Amino acid sequence: MIVLLFVVHVLIALTLVGVVLLQKSEGGALGMGGGGMSGFMTGRSTANLLTRTTAILAALFFLTSIFLVVFSNAGRAPRSIVDEAPPGPIMPLAPSPAAPQVPVVPTTPTLPAQPSPPLAR
Repeated sequence: MIVLLFVVHVLIALTLVGVVLLQKSEGGALGMGGGGMSGFMTGRSTANLLTRTTAILAALFFLTSIFLVVFSNAGRAPRSIVDEAPPGPIMPLAPSPAAPQVPVVPTTPTLPAQPSPPLAR
């Protein structure tokens, strides 16, 4: 059942892409449909048909997406992070080593015996 729904979902997605590409763009430069079509359907009726078809395919795409999620999670039991908590009390971290009780006296830095050689000339 889920494989059949997935195949239908992919076919709807491909058809939706095709219908969107057939629509005339706002600029008129990228649309594949429209142009010099005379006879069967006028430009306005073609636009109405493609717009309606896009809306229907989009709704079907959303519905198949929702059904795929519902069917894929149907066999699983609901999980909660509260249920996954470790049983019993949690052990505290190991205590950090005690700091030395004697204060550290800073020493004065020693001066270099000779100056360093120049890095670049």
